[in-house]
Parts: sequence; C-alpha cells; structure tokens
Amino acid sequence: MKLRKETFETDSGIVIPEFLNEPKEIPDPGKYPYLRGVHSSMYRSRLWTMRQYAGFATAEESNERYKFLIQSGTTGLSVAFDLPTQIGYDSDDPMSEGEVGKAGVAIDSLEDMETLFDGIKLADITTSMTINSTAAILLMMYVAIARKQNADLTKLSGTIQNDLLKEYIARGTYIYPPGHSMRLITDIFKWCSENLPSWNTISISGYHIREAGSSAVQEVAFTLSDGIEYVKSAIESGLDVDDFAKRLSFFFNSHNNFIEEVAKFRAARRIWANIMKERFGAKDESSMKLRFHAQTGGSTLSDKQIENNIVRVTVQALAAVFGGCQSLHTNGKDEAISLPTEQSVQTALRTQQIIAYESGAADSVDALGGSYLIEYFTDKIEEEALEYIKKIDEMGGASKAIEFNYQKNEIEKNAYHLQKELEEKRIIEVGVNEFTTELQEEHVLFKVDDNVRKRQTAKLKALREKRDNKKVSGILDTIKSKAKTGENLLPFILEAVEEYATVGEISNSLRDVWGEYKAV
Repeated sequence: MKLRKETFETDSGIVIPEFLNEPKEIPDPGKYPYLRGVHSSMYRSRLWTMRQYAGFATAEESNERYKFLIQSGTTGLSVAFDLPTQIGYDSDDPMSEGEVGKAGVAIDSLEDMETLFDGIKLADITTSMTINSTAAILLMMYVAIARKQNADLTKLSGTIQNDLLKEYIARGTYIYPPGHSMRLITDIFKWCSENLPSWNTISISGYHIREAGSSAVQEVAFTLSDGIEYVKSAIESGLDVDDFAKRLSFFFNSHNNFIEEVAKFRAARRIWANIMKERFGAKDESSMKLRFHAQTGGSTLSDKQIENNIVRVTVQALAAVFGGCQSLHTNGKDEAISLPTEQSVQTALRTQQIIAYESGAADSVDALGGSYLIEYFTDKIEEEALEYIKKIDEMGGASKAIEFNYQKNEIEKNAYHLQKELEEKRIIEVGVNEFTTELQEEHVLFKVDDNVRKRQTAKLKALREKRDNKKVSGILDTIKSKAKTGENLLPFILEAVEEYATVGEISNSLRDVWGEYKAV
C-alpha cells in the first residue's frame, strides 16, 4: 500500500478539514457510538483493504489469478470456493457433478489448499474466505499451511464468513440443522480467541440478504439480528463478551442509491454500538465497533450494455468509502454474464485505486457527516431497522424467526415489490428497461474448463493412495465421537486436515452424527 498524503488539500490549495460538526452536532469519528467511523483518522492514516473476490477451476489456476491481483496492487485476497466445497462434498462425489470449479475454486484437501497459496506468505497478506458450513475445515487448512510456513498464528490476519443464519434466510449453502451449525460457530469463536486472536471469526453477512431482494433497512435489521443471536449463543456457551466480540466483523452490500447506502452504513454502526454496550454490557471499546467489508451489488449488474456496470460499481464503491468500510470488493463489469476476465478484474481494482488516490474521497473523515439529508436518512434507517429487530426479539430471536420463515417472507415481499416497480418503469434501470439499444453486443467470456472434475478426481485418487488411511480413519471416528459431546471440535478437525482427510470425509463424519437440515 502506498503512503498516504502528508498534507490534505485540493488541487486549488484549499485545506481539507479532517471533519466538521456543522450543521448538526454529532459525535467525533472514532468515538462511541461510532456513527462517523470506527477510527478517529479513518483513511488519512490507512486506506481500506482492497480485495478482489476470486477463485475458479483448480487451485493452480486460482493461484495464478491471486498472484496477478497482488501484482496489480490488491492488498487482501478474497477466496471464492465452488459449490461442492461450500456444502461439504468432494469433487468425485456424485453430488458434485456439473459444479466442480464453476462458482469458485475446488478445494478437496490440504493438498489443494497448499497449491492455492503456493508462493504466497500468509503472514504478509490478509485473506477473507467466503465459506460457511465448512468454515471450520477450511480455516484449519489455512492454519495448517501457516504452521508449515512458521507464521506467527497470533498475528495471522483474515476473515471467515462463518455466518450460517443468513444461509437459512437467503442463500442455502447449509448442511447441518441450525443448532449444530451454531455449535460449530461457537467452537470457532473459542478456539480462535485462544489460538488465532487477530482473526475475524465471523463475517455477519447482509450481502446475500440484499442480493435476495431485501431493502437497505431489512439488510441492516436482519444482519444485526443475526449478530445478536451469535453474541447470545457465545455468551451462553461460557465466553465473556469482550473475549470474542472484538473479532466479529460484518459484510454489507453497496447498491446504487448513493445517499441511502452511505446512511445505511452509518446507521448500522450506531445501532450495533448501542446493542453491544447496553444489551450485552461490553466494556472494551473494540467490542462495540462495527467493522465491515463491503461488496458492490452483484444483483444490480446487467447483461445489457455491460460497460454501464463500471459506472454502477464506481457509485457503489464511493458509497462504501463514504460510509466508512474497512475493506472493499468491486465487481467486474462482466459478472452478470460470466466469471470476470483478468482485464475486468483489473479495471474493478483500478476503480478502488482511483477513488483512493485521485478522487479526494479518502482525504476527510466522514466527509458527508452533518449533511441534513445524510443525517435524516441515517435516523430513518435506524428507526425502521430497530422496529424489525424488536419484532424478531419478540419472536425469540433470529433462529426462532427463521423457523417461522419471517425474514425470508419479508425479503420475498420486498423483492416482488421491486420487480413490479421495474416492470412498470417506476424504477429506471439504464439500458435495461429504458435507454435501450438494438445494437448486438459481443463480449469476451471467461470460461472454466469442463475437465476440472476429472483432474480433481485423479488428484483425490492419488492422494488416497499415498496418505496414511488408517490414521485418517481413526481421526474421522474421533470427530464422530466428539460431535456427540460438548468438546471443541477444531483441534480434531485440524488433526484430520493435517493427515489429508478431505472436506467431504470430515463433513460426512458430522453428517453421520448430526444429519442434514431440510428446508420446510
């Protein structure tokens, strides 16, 4: 990351104030309730982490993309896993047919993970992994690699999504019933608090809630309600709130309505600070700070006039920066039609870099704070989000509300409303329902080789022939027995991955004991 400026002024020589409190008196940045940002100087002292979500086909091919991104100036990796890896199936499982390497990289064992990060020192990079049901397994693979690299685990930095509640609400890559999923999550909280203290143990995700069709208010409300449920569960398991809450992080979407999006991020910070202090009695300031990663809105991208998507992504990225994000992913212009090409990924990254180094957006802390309209929207979003949170509390919390399909039904009603608005042109989507063209567009598409599954299957066969299968079988049996107790599973999962047990084998061991969740 290049150094920030020594002085902050415009090209005309006008000095840029760090922040202003006019026309409305509001707390300083970095002060409770963190409305204006979690750090007093924000991007003046350190820019947000610039991530690009990437992963496809095999670990070898994804490793090449990661090295390209690092050379292009990305400051954090963000791993996309394929669907079988996300739901605990090996590439040679019949359930994996047609999906291997398509939505992300195929990871079957520690061998694949070693290849994925070949030539990349984990101590020098921060890594975010979008993984939920198998988060404990993939995290232990990452730890195993770090140990082989002799990295200091106390300084290892990154994030696992590990947010199962939103899977039941909006996304669907769950495996186990909610109670057992919560058990794995709290096991991760406990193990990381003792062994991986700088790691973000969960990224409580509103992104997929918004992608499913929620409003900005619902995104805030349902995400923070999930956060409340995780905090309650951790406390009930015996953890002190200040032992784990400082490593909670959030993941929000950034859509096109610039003012509403900026206000949304500010409102979310204030709500969460109040919840942590007043409801859960947090005393450590870090436990009250809502730190978040943002990603530009995938569902806002169009397969029509795809160059327009660069503009959409720019507006959305600016909203995230003015909203005070800690890290950011910008989508490629072609993601409505395929995985992004290297060129579109580089353009998406350059968008962040131009905002950071050329726009002046990072030169002032909470530059829009005090704007009458921003403050009005912030207050309204907070007010309406708290109404939703109150309803969910009255149902018994987020898990109980999921059983009633409350969040899912509310999101579907909003999605239906938005679709009607588009169809009736009460909402204009440029190039889609207005300002259209008859010109035929030609696009360079990124395609994944259909032979990925064959290659992964061959690797798995070779792996099973050379590893100590007796040891693997023994540790898998231990995982089954420990799953029936309250003992923390992560040490046993770590032992299994270091013996090259596969994602599918470990997941199936837990399936044998816990069963699978079937949506109503």
